[in-house]
Amino acid sequence: MKAEYHKSPEALSGLTPEQYRVTQQDGTEPPFANAFWDNKEPGLYVDVVSGEPLFASVDKFDSGTGWPSFTRPVEADNVIENRDASHGMLRTEVRSRHGDSHLGHVFPDGPREYGGMRYCINSAALRFIHRDELDSAGYGAYLHLFENEGGD
Repeated sequence: MKAEYHKSPEALSGLTPEQYRVTQQDGTEPPFANAFWDNKEPGLYVDVVSGEPLFASVDKFDSGTGWPSFTRPVEADNVIENRDASHGMLRTEVRSRHGDSHLGHVFPDGPREYGGMRYCINSAALRFIHRDELDSAGYGAYLHLFENEGGD
């Protein structure tokens, strides 16, 4: 059975002010001062609003920007790309499909050997689920991503 993900008033009411500003008002958190920019633990990053799976630690890399950066989404259908001409720049915004959360932006300057994309994502838009908790949190279908990372 495929899980269903959506935005709800209950989910929105549980957000911190920073999570709300980032996900609902298209905000950006400060670089190097956010929860996951240097997280090296194995696991899955899901939308803080809907819970839909977005990115995996196996696709995370240190971009030097101060934000969590990934080479690709774990579920391409869960990430929508929109043209963003705000702040005098032309960029590609990324949003979650089911939660409609502003996640960050995608740039074509990622590692070439992994497709060349850099999904630069706000930690405030994410909830991290450690590999060891995936099954109990209802994300057991993603355990296969971590088979080569070793377990305890």
